[in-house]
Amino acid sequence: MKGDWVEIVVDVGGSATRTYEVAATRAGRRVEIGNRRGVVEVSEVTRTGTTIRTARFMSNRVLALVEHPVADEKGERSGDGRGDGRGEAGG
Repeated sequence: MKGDWVEIVVDVGGSATRTYEVAATRAGRRVEIGNRRGVVEVSEVTRTGTTIRTARFMSNRVLALVEHPVADEKGERSGDGRGDGRGEAGG
């Protein structure tokens, strides 16, 4: 959903860290996260599944991955309507 964004904090060596952000910039887009073969991928994707842009990081360098879902007009988080932002059934 437009306005959703993901913040990625990466260890760049020594005591330094760098923060990256990937956001859904237009209506109908979403942010997807994947973890495959030691690589974390965060992508902005259209409704049809076309990837607009992707950020890739080595998973052993990622310190934090924080999802920031946008609140809808009712004040609820995007997802299944429960307002907790999880989007899936169960705890």
